[in-house]
Amino acid sequence: MNSLQDYSIVDLLPESLKKDPFIVALGEAVEKELKEAYREAESLSNFYDVDKLPEPLLDYLAYQKHVDFYEPDLTIEQKRELVKRSNFFHRQKGTPAAVEELIITLFGEGKVVEWFEYEGQPYRFKVVTNNRSVTQEKAEQFLQALNAVKNVRSVLERIELTQAEEMNLYFAGVVHVGDNLTIRQVF
Repeated sequence: MNSLQDYSIVDLLPESLKKDPFIVALGEAVEKELKEAYREAESLSNFYDVDKLPEPLLDYLAYQKHVDFYEPDLTIEQKRELVKRSNFFHRQKGTPAAVEELIITLFGEGKVVEWFEYEGQPYRFKVVTNNRSVTQEKAEQFLQALNAVKNVRSVLERIELTQAEEMNLYFAGVVHVGDNLTIRQVF
């Protein structure tokens, strides 16, 4: 397959222009700039290679893909996940699936519990996560991002942080059945 990197502008010039040193120098300068622009455009256009993009280009790509809840202070892993999933978020906006994807991206794990699953008021929901690293700051970031993907009529009631530990439980019991006999000597 032919690539722009394989061609030289000077080689494409007609013979009459190849004799002019100014035109040859101009062609080499233009070629150098075009190849550099091509390399940068190639790295930006490869959306499947988000894991290899440096953070400044990742920020530009997030802006270009209209990631509504992209924050500069997120970790680079979270930024990459948001950019990768931006098409999903745009297609699924307004659905519980989009909210759950957002929870997984920002909190690592969790789920959406709809109002009819916990006998709440209509069009309300809560988010349940058991990630211990959830802080007030992360919850605030999540709330800002939530408004971009949730259904407009739905209202978040609360974010529940649950904790489950697996422990061994030992118990014992004793049952003693018997008769108490008292033997006395009679005189």
